[in-house]
Amino acid sequence: MTIRKATHSDIPRMMEIFAIARRFMAETGNPNQWAETYPSVEQLTDDISRGDSFVCMDEGRIVAAFVLRGGNDPTYDIIYDGAWKNDRPYATIHRIASNGEVKGIFRLAMDYALQHYQTIRIDTHRDNRVMRNALEKFGFEYCGIIHCWNGAERLAYQFG
Repeated sequence: MTIRKATHSDIPRMMEIFAIARRFMAETGNPNQWAETYPSVEQLTDDISRGDSFVCMDEGRIVAAFVLRGGNDPTYDIIYDGAWKNDRPYATIHRIASNGEVKGIFRLAMDYALQHYQTIRIDTHRDNRVMRNALEKFGFEYCGIIHCWNGAERLAYQFG
């Protein structure tokens, strides 16, 4: 498998992958993390324009997508009921989703992220046990609670 930057022509396939991911999350006890319209075409377009949207390719097909954004994430400025492990520069992984056909997508994304950054932060919904387990298995440490741009509570983790 390979990773490349997403392009605007990838958006229809990315929307399919996010729909599959929303269904999987609902089936595994996490129906509320992503609304039916999340992420929007506008959000994906913005991510691609910023240059931090990526797709995972397997045999020429897009099987997953994620955002890897370097620099300070304003939603991480305030953390409740805990603290970040350190104040080192970091990147954030957002909107990671797979079509479910290929295993190891999170590891692939993390291996890619760690080629560029030493410290990675990520957040997820309290009900997203699948992601929480993956984070802990990979060595992320739970740090506390943050609030997204829309005020929604998320559990925050850090690696490195």
